[in-house]
Amino acid sequence: MAQARMKQTSRHHALADRAVLREVLNDQNNAVQFFRNALEKANRNLAKRFHNNESIESLVRDLALIVDEVILSAWEYFTTGIDDQPALVAVGGYGRGELHPYSDVDLMVLLGESRIADIDEPVSRFLAFLWDIGLEVGHSVRTPEECATESSSDVTILTTLMEARLLSGPAILFDAMHKKTSKENIWDSAAFFEAKYAEQISRHHRYDDTANNLEPNIKGSPGGLRDIQMIGWIARRHLGAENLDDLVFHKFLTPEQLKILKNGQAFLWKIRFALHLLVGRREDRLLFDHQAKLAQTLGYEDATYTLAVEQLMQRYYRTVMELSRLNEMLLQLFEEAILLDPTAPTTEMGQDFQARNGYLEAVDEGVFARDPSALLKIFLLLEQNLELRGVNARTIALIKQHLHLIDEEFRQNPRNHRLFLDIIRAPQGVTRTLKRMNTYGVLGLYIPAFGRIVGRMQYDLFHAYTVDAHTLFVVENLRRFALPRFDHEYPDCSRIMQSLPRPEIAYLAGLFHDIAKGRGGDHSELGAVDAEAFALEHGMSRYDAHLLAWLIKNHLLLSMTSQKKDLNDPSVINEFAHTVGDEIHLNYLYVLTVADVRGTNPKIWNSWKATLFWELYQLAKRTLRRGLTRPINADELIEETQIQAKRLLTQSELKPETWNPIWSGFTDEYYLRHRPEEIAWHTRVLVEAGGDKNIVVDVSDQVTEGLTAIMVYAPKKLRSFLRTTAVLDEMGLTIVDARIVPMSGAQTLNTYFVLESDGSPITESRRLSEIRSRLPRVLIAKNGTTPTVNRRAPRQVRMFSTTAQVSASQDSTNRRTVLELVTGDQPGLLLQLGNLFEEYGVVLHNAKITTLGEKAEDVFFITTNENTPLDEDHCEKLVNAIKVALLEPGAE
Repeated sequence: MAQARMKQTSRHHALADRAVLREVLNDQNNAVQFFRNALEKANRNLAKRFHNNESIESLVRDLALIVDEVILSAWEYFTTGIDDQPALVAVGGYGRGELHPYSDVDLMVLLGESRIADIDEPVSRFLAFLWDIGLEVGHSVRTPEECATESSSDVTILTTLMEARLLSGPAILFDAMHKKTSKENIWDSAAFFEAKYAEQISRHHRYDDTANNLEPNIKGSPGGLRDIQMIGWIARRHLGAENLDDLVFHKFLTPEQLKILKNGQAFLWKIRFALHLLVGRREDRLLFDHQAKLAQTLGYEDATYTLAVEQLMQRYYRTVMELSRLNEMLLQLFEEAILLDPTAPTTEMGQDFQARNGYLEAVDEGVFARDPSALLKIFLLLEQNLELRGVNARTIALIKQHLHLIDEEFRQNPRNHRLFLDIIRAPQGVTRTLKRMNTYGVLGLYIPAFGRIVGRMQYDLFHAYTVDAHTLFVVENLRRFALPRFDHEYPDCSRIMQSLPRPEIAYLAGLFHDIAKGRGGDHSELGAVDAEAFALEHGMSRYDAHLLAWLIKNHLLLSMTSQKKDLNDPSVINEFAHTVGDEIHLNYLYVLTVADVRGTNPKIWNSWKATLFWELYQLAKRTLRRGLTRPINADELIEETQIQAKRLLTQSELKPETWNPIWSGFTDEYYLRHRPEEIAWHTRVLVEAGGDKNIVVDVSDQVTEGLTAIMVYAPKKLRSFLRTTAVLDEMGLTIVDARIVPMSGAQTLNTYFVLESDGSPITESRRLSEIRSRLPRVLIAKNGTTPTVNRRAPRQVRMFSTTAQVSASQDSTNRRTVLELVTGDQPGLLLQLGNLFEEYGVVLHNAKITTLGEKAEDVFFITTNENTPLDEDHCEKLVNAIKVALLEPGAE
C-alpha cells in the first residue's frame, strides 16, 4: 500500500511540485499565470493518459492529489503568520479524493471554538487566488460546534462532513469536528438512513423514477453515481466503513457483487471524465449534443443495425439497471439491520417462501436450486399479497445467483407457462411485477427477445425512453385503463379496455409490440411472429394467438392513418375498417395505440392526437356497424354534416336567411373536410362580419377540445397560406392540421389547428390576442411582401441531421396528388414549401403536419391550378425542387 502511494505521489509530483509552487507564490505578478499553466498541463497529461486507456480510478485520484498540492502551497503561503492556525479540510467529492477535470473543489476552514479575528483577510485572499487560477471552489468557515449545529438541522451538510479529509492544520480540530457530528451525538443510524432514503426517493422522482430517459444525468438519475455514494454514506454512518470494500468484510456484499459495483462505478466515471474533457466544463447530463462524440471517444463503432452511440447508451442503461438492483438490495439490507427486527415472526407463504417485516423471502438458500419454477412463483406471490413491500434483499441476491436456471428447458416447461400467464392475468400488481422481473433479470431470460431490447435506445427525439422502459410503460398504461380507480383519467379508453373479453392479449401486445427492434427488417412483422409462437407455446387458443399477432403487426395502423391520411375522405375510413375487420380488433387496437403513444414520450401525447384517434375510432366503428358491404359515400356524409351544422346554428338563434348566402359559396369539398362544429363556427363568424369584408380572421379554443382553431377567410391572391404559416411559426406555434379550401368565388377559407411548441394547448389570453392582431396586419400588407421566420430551432433538434425524403403518389378517387415529406423539423419549413408550391403552380388543399421528435413527417394534398392531379413530369420537378431546397445551407 505504501509503495502504491509513493508511485502516485511521484507521478503527480512532476506536475504539481509544492516546493516549486510555493516559491513561485513569492512573485505575485506571475503566480496566477504559472498556477494556471500548471493546472492546464496537468489536465493535458491526464487527458493523454485517459485516451491511452489508463485506469480511470487512478486518474480521478491523481487529479485530487494534484489539486491537493496546488491548494496546500497556496494555503501555506496565504495563512503564514496566523497565530492560532486553523485546519483546512476537503469535503464532498474532493474529500473522498475523487475529482474529474472540472469538478467543484469543496473546502472548509475549520476554526477553534473561538473565532480568530485575523482569519478573514488571509482566507479571502486564498480563496480569490484559487478562483483566479481556474478552480471552482465552494467553501465554508465553521467551528466544530457550528458544524454540529448546522448538521443537526441539515443532513446534506452532515453528509459532506462525513467524507471530510484533513489537508492541513491541527488534527485535534478535525477530530473534534468528527466527534461532535458522530452518530452518538446527532443523526443516529436510523434517523440518517430514513433521511437519506427519503432524499433518494425525491431525487429519483425528479427523473421520472427511471434510469432510462434518453438524456440521463450520470450523477442524479436512478442507478447513477449518487446511488453508489448513497450506499457508501450509509455504510460509513452505520458500520464505520471507509470504502465499498468494507461491505464485503461486513457481509453486506459478496466479492462478486463488489466487483459489479466497482466496475459500474468505473464505467460511469469514465463517461463523466470524457464528458468533462469534451465540453470543457462541469457537466453531468448525457445530452444528445454529446452522446455521439462520447461514443467515438470511447472507441465504439457503428455496426450493421446499431449505431455506435446506441451501443454506448445500451451499455450505460444496462449498467445503471444493475447498479439500481444493487442499490435496492443494499438499502434493504441496511433497513433490516438498522430499522427492522431480525427476530420478527414470519408468515408462511407456501412451501418455499415466507414473509418477514413486510418482505417476501426464501425459506432457505436452496429454494431455487430445488425448484427452478420458484423463480416465477415468487413474483406471483407478490401479486397475490399486495401488502408486501417487496423481496427480501438476500432473496434478491439468491435470484441473481440462480438466473442460469432459466434456460430453454425452463422456458418450455408447461408449469412455467401457467405461472407466467397467471402473472399477466393477475387482477392487481401486473406492471409493478413486470418491472421487478425486468430489474432482477428474470423477464429478459424468460423471453430472450425481450432481453435483447433491455437498455436499447433509439437515437432520436421521438422515443424518450429505452425500448424496454417504453414497453413496460405501455403495459402500465393498459393496466391503468383496466382498473376502475383510474377511470377518470381516460374514460373512453377505460370503458373499452374493461369491456375486452381477454385483457391479457392487450398486455402481451404491449409487451411484444417493439420486441424486434434492432434486428433489421420490419419490427412489427418480426414481433408478430415471435408473439404468435409465444402464445401458442403457452397454450393460448389459435384465435387469441392470431389476434395477438395481428395487433403487433398493425400496432402503428391507427396512429399512422389518423395522422397521415385525410379522415374526411370516406374511402380512407372504409379502407381502414376493412383492414380492422371487426369491433373486437378495433377495440384492442385503439387501447394499444393510445397506450403506445402515451408511453413513447410525455411530450408527444396531446389533445390533438387524442381527438384524431378517437375520431378515427368512431368513424371506423360506425362503418363496421353499417357493414363492410355498405360503406358510407360522399353524398351521405355531406347531407349528414349539413343537417348537424344547421341544428347547431338554429340552437345559436341564427336564422337560415342569414347563413344561406354564405353556404352558397361553400363547396362539396368544404363539407367533406369539416366537422359540423367547425362549419357552424365559420358560418357564425362570417355572418357577424357582414358580406362586405374580404379578410376575416377568428380564433377559437372551443371548436376542438385542447386545440386552438384559427380561421382565415381571404382572397386567393393574397397567398394567405404563406403569410399565416410564417406568422404562426415565428410565434413558436406548432400547426398540426391545415385545411385549405377554395370557395366557389375568389375567396379561400382556411382553418389551422395549432398547439404550443411543447404540444400543450394555448391557455394564455395574451397569446390568443396576439394571433388575432398579427394575422390581419400581415394579410393586408402589400402583396409583394415576403414574410420571414427568424426563430431558431431548439437545441436538441439541431443535434440531428435528417436526410430529406420526398415522394408523390396519386389519389385517383379524389383526383389529387399526395405529397409526403420526411425531413428535419426546422423553423420556416411550411413557408419554404408554400413558396415552392406557388413557383410550380401547385394548389394546396389539405396538410397533415406531424412532428416526431427532431423529424417533420408531413403530408400535403395538392392539385394543379386547374384542380387536377399533377402529372408525372410535374411531380418529378416539384419533388426535386423540394429536395434541393432542403439541402441548401441553413435549410436544416
